[in-house]
Amino acid sequence: MFIVCAGVVLASLDLFIVNVALPDMAKDLGADGLGELSWVLNAYAIVYASLLVLFGRLADRYPREQGFLLGVAIFTLASAACGAATSVGMLVAFRIVQAVGAALLTPTSLGLVLATTSPERRHAAVRGWTAVGGVAAALGPVIGGLLVAASWRWVFFVNVPIGLAAIVVGWRRLPRVPGHAVETPDPFGAGLVTAGIAMLTLGLVEGGTWGWGSAKTIAVLAASVLLIGAFVLRCLRVRNPLVDPALFRVRAFSGASAVGLVFSMAFGAMLLSNVLWCQEVWGWSALQTGLAIAPGPLMVPFFAFFVAGRLIARFGSGAVIGAGSAIFCAGIAWRAGASGATPDYVGDMLGGMLLTGIGVGLTLPTFMATATSSLPPRSFATGSGVVNMMRQVGLAIGVAVFIAVLGTPSTTAAAVSAFRDGWVVIAAASAASAFVGLLVLPVRIRAAVPIAAGSTAQLETE
Repeated sequence: MFIVCAGVVLASLDLFIVNVALPDMAKDLGADGLGELSWVLNAYAIVYASLLVLFGRLADRYPREQGFLLGVAIFTLASAACGAATSVGMLVAFRIVQAVGAALLTPTSLGLVLATTSPERRHAAVRGWTAVGGVAAALGPVIGGLLVAASWRWVFFVNVPIGLAAIVVGWRRLPRVPGHAVETPDPFGAGLVTAGIAMLTLGLVEGGTWGWGSAKTIAVLAASVLLIGAFVLRCLRVRNPLVDPALFRVRAFSGASAVGLVFSMAFGAMLLSNVLWCQEVWGWSALQTGLAIAPGPLMVPFFAFFVAGRLIARFGSGAVIGAGSAIFCAGIAWRAGASGATPDYVGDMLGGMLLTGIGVGLTLPTFMATATSSLPPRSFATGSGVVNMMRQVGLAIGVAVFIAVLGTPSTTAAAVSAFRDGWVVIAAASAASAFVGLLVLPVRIRAAVPIAAGSTAQLETE
């Protein structure tokens, strides 16, 4: 767990740690503006999301620990190269390589956790794995703010010692988890889903820049719908689909995946809103912003490790997701109702941060554990890739929607009003997550039981 969590810290941290360093990067690299540097973020998000399913399927064929160590090695080397970059183009290119490593280490790390944990302990193990990733993502702006005080390059160099330690210790200590005799992934299906998710993420992250009604945005999003639709049809018709449709007939997997998509929309938008509010409305520095955000992430591990498990055992995963999403919604409602243009951290922000942190600690690990605990051994990495892809797409949608609602307010009063509108949208997404969790997911989990040999597994429920 310690070794694979080091890997997931790398992948999750880099989704958000870079944001606060963009202004310093622009000055040092001579960029024309932040628009040119947006691809430092976007290239990573697009490549990471689009490759998760393909790499998950490939990982099921080969020893899981080798795939994980290869992913960490690629990510670590690319991080060092990013820190040494001397131009925007070089930095973007190495960020793409970083995303390739992250897309390989994420499903293999979770596959290792599932394969080496007994069925009755998988739910708790995955909650721990997810909690660590959630804390790393939420602390990205905090750590970024501290590192940028020294140099923007340290937001990449910080990955190197973590990655090297994971490789050295992992090479010596990770158990061997052999691959399964699954067929080679359908190459045409792999191309369809990779291109479809890439186009969808591209349209979402660039829609605000291009204009949501522009021909380019509409064309890219329409192409993504066609490609993903063609992929779904192919999975239903070919003998060896990239993703077995039977996985989605498992209520726990399909329901938790749906929650993951909707809740990640709220989660991603919330993280972005906090950074933008502190820096653009209150005028705080990156370091002040990071410290202001910190109390929320600190709630996540406590509620994930010490509270969620007991509640799941008593009330079931659906009830815990419903409660967690509702608490998250309450935190966002606090922000919408209390925040004003004059900085008042305790009255305006602290309560909302604590509530959203509690909501994340209950919801995020629970839906990930519910989805992955229902997977059969031969689909651990593939299913993990699917769930994480849904999360990444949700993050991209949430950020895109929030930026579209926020717009470009010209006055402080207009900015406050726009942020409140955005928080209302985030609250609606978290309320939808609560509804899906209560409606679809099991009331009480008893044990993971097989459906049939070589098929998927499901959670027996009451």
